Amino acid sequence: MANLNMGNTTPSCDTYLLFSGETLLPNGVRAFLYTVALTYCFIGLSTITARFFKSMESIMKHSREVVTVDPHTNATIVKHEKVWNYTIADVALLAFGTSFPQISLATIDAIRNLGQLTAGGLGPSTLVGSAAFDLFPIHAVCVVMPRAGSKKKISDLGVWLVELFWSFWAYIWLYIILEVWTPRVITLWEALLTVLQYGLLLLHAYAQDKRWPYVSIPLARGERPEDWVPEEDASVYYDDNYDEIEETLPVQNEDIVDIFSAHSYSNAGYHHVPEKDMEESSTSHTVKKKQEDTHWLSIWRQQFVDAATLESSESRKMDSICLRFIRIIWNLIIAPWKMFFAFVPPYQIAHGWIAFICSLVFISGIAYGVTKLTDQISCVTGVSPYVIAFTALAAGTSWPDLVASKIAAERQVTADSAIANITCSNSVNIYVGIGVPWLVDTVYNFFVYQKPLYIDNAAGLSFSLLIFFATSFGCITILVLRRIILGAELGGPRLWAWVTSVYFMILWVVFVVLSSLRVSGVM
Repeated sequence: MANLNMGNTTPSCDTYLLFSGETLLPNGVRAFLYTVALTYCFIGLSTITARFFKSMESIMKHSREVVTVDPHTNATIVKHEKVWNYTIADVALLAFGTSFPQISLATIDAIRNLGQLTAGGLGPSTLVGSAAFDLFPIHAVCVVMPRAGSKKKISDLGVWLVELFWSFWAYIWLYIILEVWTPRVITLWEALLTVLQYGLLLLHAYAQDKRWPYVSIPLARGERPEDWVPEEDASVYYDDNYDEIEETLPVQNEDIVDIFSAHSYSNAGYHHVPEKDMEESSTSHTVKKKQEDTHWLSIWRQQFVDAATLESSESRKMDSICLRFIRIIWNLIIAPWKMFFAFVPPYQIAHGWIAFICSLVFISGIAYGVTKLTDQISCVTGVSPYVIAFTALAAGTSWPDLVASKIAAERQVTADSAIANITCSNSVNIYVGIGVPWLVDTVYNFFVYQKPLYIDNAAGLSFSLLIFFATSFGCITILVLRRIILGAELGGPRLWAWVTSVYFMILWVVFVVLSSLRVSGVM
């Protein structure tokens, strides 16, 4: 029987999870049922992703109105400034948000492990596996996303290098505290320093974006277009004019989410406003605000209508009966998730913050279900939970990362956010995803037992880190060569784009196979 908690008491397979009679079924049938349930949880993650991204888009688009007076003409100047800095939004909102399934899974694993001197291994293994999934398969998808022949490169190499440094340092740091500083033991100070380094990443990335002297890399920023997502490429639009909302609201497309249109600098321009117009504008804004408050209930009600709709008006116009039938079946499968997530308040409220927080709560609930299902799968099959973590859990919980980077690579005119989301997510995985759970456990052990946190499988985790270093070097080398030879990290000639994509997938297979063999005791 697999030892899931690495030194802790293995949960009994006599306990049921889905229904009381499941313990009477053969282990093969139970494993099949648990695997189906785990897959359905991952479908739930993909379903909440669209709503989660919309709330994040609303937060990132939030701007404030700054009114100043021109000292020469005494004219009133109104400037609309974004509340969120572009780079900080990528690191703090995008990377943290897309990594939250892994973070919540690891945190839940740590909380249920309280009272044990040894750490749970499901979370750290999932996060290291997720880092490999982010770096290899997501890069493999992004490199072929641009249109045939088009090229997309990183415009701000300085920021990317800073993010890349902190990404690699995160895994070097993890190896140091596991094998060098205090071998196989995590102290309270080590856990605390791990979490604090996330703040250093934010500060350094902001300093690089603002080109602070002495602490930033002296690389000029490339040209940033006025609109990071040009209008002709935009696939979905959000109408903010609530004056024109009809009694029956249109069904919104939940499949395509434009979170990167928030990275637009076109709304930061200046314009002169006479005093009379300023007063009229203020009055108009107050009236519009009242109308918004009136209509958000209608929008919320429409979310439940959309969740219960199995066939959209666009689908009814399709000529293929087979495709229409497949869409109806798929909508029927995800209908329970859509109805459940319809309780998330509309992202139009409070600039999206309420929907953002509620989405994270729902994601945490799914992550808890994933941990329980993983316990049962490992128990009835005897498969090492580390193998499950490196493969199924890493891929399933990394779905938001894949969606975010794919959208960026496909629709943004540069490669900044697509690649930055990968590197930043890997940093967040260690500094927050592993740091916070270990901090919870070390604080508990320090005050209750006056003992540190012991890592039973430190050798296996360290081996995976070494394999990750070797394969990631091969990945970054190819990105650099593409920049030098083709002039862009993403896109280019279709043949070379697909060759690069296949190469990245091979690196991922190498990581998964070697890590799985190691943790299974074969190597």
